[in-house]
Amino acid sequence: MRTLKESKVGDTVRVVKLHGEGAVKRRIMDMGLTKGVDVRIRKVAPLGDPIEVTVRGYELSIRKADAEMIEVEVEE
Repeated sequence: MRTLKESKVGDTVRVVKLHGEGAVKRRIMDMGLTKGVDVRIRKVAPLGDPIEVTVRGYELSIRKADAEMIEVEVEE
């Protein structure tokens, strides 16, 4: 299992599964991170938190704790 947190800058990955429950999972889904969507890792802050990604045509900053709940696969 690979998470969004483990992805490198420049990678394009596809969301496979969202872990977590309740309000946290709902918030992640409301940001556009749903199963099957492609996500490109743009930048990682100097101290590693947050991670900046492009999803559905817009830029999004996501905390490492949230990125750890998003299971992804590398796009070929």
